[in-house]
Amino acid sequence: MFLTLIAVTIGLLIIGISFVLFVIALSTLYVTTHAWWDPLTQAQTAYTALLPEPALSFSLIMPCRHESERVMATTLKHLCEQDHPNMEVIISVGHDDPETVAIARKLAAERPHLVRVSVDEGPVKNKPQQLNTALAMCSKDIVGIFDAESIAAPDLLVHVDSCFQIKNADVVQGAVQLVNYRDSWYSLRNCLEYFMWFRSRLHAYAKQGFIPLGGNTVFIRRDVLSTINGWDSRCLAEDCDLGVRLSVLHRKIVIAYSPHLVTREETPDSIRSLVKQRTRWSLGFMQVYAKGDWKTLPTIRQRWMAWWTLMQQHFMAFAGLCLPFSIITALVGKFPIPITLLAFAPLVPAVAALAFDICMLQEFGRDHGYKIRLYDYFRLIAGTPFYQVLLAFAALRALMKFRRNDFRWEKTRHSGSHLDYLAAARP
Repeated sequence: MFLTLIAVTIGLLIIGISFVLFVIALSTLYVTTHAWWDPLTQAQTAYTALLPEPALSFSLIMPCRHESERVMATTLKHLCEQDHPNMEVIISVGHDDPETVAIARKLAAERPHLVRVSVDEGPVKNKPQQLNTALAMCSKDIVGIFDAESIAAPDLLVHVDSCFQIKNADVVQGAVQLVNYRDSWYSLRNCLEYFMWFRSRLHAYAKQGFIPLGGNTVFIRRDVLSTINGWDSRCLAEDCDLGVRLSVLHRKIVIAYSPHLVTREETPDSIRSLVKQRTRWSLGFMQVYAKGDWKTLPTIRQRWMAWWTLMQQHFMAFAGLCLPFSIITALVGKFPIPITLLAFAPLVPAVAALAFDICMLQEFGRDHGYKIRLYDYFRLIAGTPFYQVLLAFAALRALMKFRRNDFRWEKTRHSGSHLDYLAAARP
């Protein structure tokens, strides 16, 4: 009797876990495929028409920390060569990073009419703190953020300018695309993840009225930023937090995508760096969830979308713990066939997502001018389970750091490997 009770309990546990994992996988597939539902949806994700004359001015902040001169110089060159007639660039650095400060001042001296340097002297060093210090130096209508390794398209600002005017936007979020997809076994998966996030998922969130902004190629009206006192310097996902606060205030956020206007960047240069990066993002999302600003969104639908989005990292940690247990128990346990089959239910949307990924890999290559080889498809399929394990591990690591109140900033190192791919990109 006792053994029967244990078996029934384990069986119910398997069904419960499988149901939760199935819902997580299915809902993720739903937002990932949003942009391809119909031609109208695809058209709505594009930039607006280009107006004859720009009307706004731009302050572009370029936060840098422990960066090489090659990476910084290339990024700055592409920012300074924008087609827009009214802009400035502010390189943001920390006073405890003398090498990067020296590089920033050297590069600014080469373009004194266009580039200035902001040195943050605060005791806590992180990206939002540097952004807030640089914000005080911004003098233009729109504040844009570009990371130290960001390679912007030359006509990006004129398109963003038109988007602000036509849509009367408070914020315009452009797209970022990792490009060094052949560097490692995980880089292809990482590049495709970015492609689908900016090509589809952000647009699905925007449709629901809740948008976790990206920290790069995002443009905000300076007066709007001043109203909310800039970024939360304590939050590791300051971009997501900014999106939450602006969504609560009913500010109009426009998400725009065009293949030739994406900002090109690189994947982390090692598994260790990837895990640290994803831990920081996961931990930041957990911070934003715990702050609770999303609870003041006006509609139940928006609050539900916010809860589901911000809880993704908790779901990932949960999946990392439960999926192996579910599969192993189903394989070695002597359960009725229906329970065994239900244990594999989460694999149905997971396999469907992988099939969709294969199609999107072809579109990624077509959009950005890369020739996708048969070997790349094999790498995608073979690497997906291991990549998901890495993400689950990073989410679990973030959860442990959150429980310990360990919010130290783990910066991603930039090696500049994406610069070798620029020549292969279609103009």
